[in-house]
Order: sequence, then C-alpha cells, then structure tokens
Amino acid sequence: MSPSKQTKSLFSPKFIADCHLGKLAKYLRLMGYDTLFFSHIGDNELIKLANTEHRTILTRDRRLSERKNAPVFLLEPTDTHTQLKTLIDRFELTGHAASFPRCIICNIPLEAIEKEKIIHRLPQKVKKNFNYFEHCPSCDRIYWHGDHYRNMVAFLEDVLKDNG
Repeated sequence: MSPSKQTKSLFSPKFIADCHLGKLAKYLRLMGYDTLFFSHIGDNELIKLANTEHRTILTRDRRLSERKNAPVFLLEPTDTHTQLKTLIDRFELTGHAASFPRCIICNIPLEAIEKEKIIHRLPQKVKKNFNYFEHCPSCDRIYWHGDHYRNMVAFLEDVLKDNG
C-alpha cells in the first residue's frame, strides 16, 4: 500500500449514510471514502454500528441527529451537489474520484483485473473500446471508465471546483 493510500485509510473519516442518502454514499465511495449504506436499518442498529466502527452517521433525519449517543451529522441540503460540498467543508475531504476507488454498490476497494479474465462478461462495445477494468472482489461487479463513470467524475470535479 502506498504511503498516501495508507495515510488516507488511517485518518480518513468513515461514514454511514442513512436510507435517504444512497446517491451521496455512491459519490463518497467514488471519492474513496469508506461509506456504508443500508436501505433499511433501525436507528438503534445504525448508532451501534457507528460506535463500533468509529463512523459518523450522515442523515437528513432531525430526530436521529438530536440523539447524543453517536456521532451524527445532519445534512439539511436536499441535493447531492450541496450535500457533498457541505461534507467536503465540514470534514475537510480531499481527493479525486479516480484516486482510491471503491465499489459504489458494496463499498469494497476495487482491484484491477485483466480484460482476458472477464471478456466473456463484457458488452461488445465495451470489449472493443476499453482495455482497463476493475472489479469488486465482493460482489464481482466490473467497472470501466465509460460514460457513466465519466459523468460521475465530471459531477465530482464540479463539486470540488466549487470548493476551491
């Protein structure tokens, strides 16, 4: 592990995004931040997990944010762009979308994989136009830097640019 990756993993904030913040969780993962997301989880379970794993709960739920038995950050903005800007300011988040990729579905760090090992799973257009791939060792999802990736990176660059 490179020193910058090691430093980031040791000192980076870890989050749990509540059920209202799934899109935000994906962007935090794309930035390289360890971010859990559950579409259904009780507040008490969320708090227990946050305390056990030293995570900050990100929520839009005012009642949850008022509980004092776990680190909770209330996000008042409703749009993802402003939510990310708020978190970048509050937690001094740095990095770039391509720096420390995580699976946007299950949060596990991605691993490079040879095209030949997955070519049978790729759409024809992807086989023809891409040579670099990553996969999630947990859910086995395959990633390449196509339009969806580029659009997400452009969105993040816009947010980061707005934060100077």
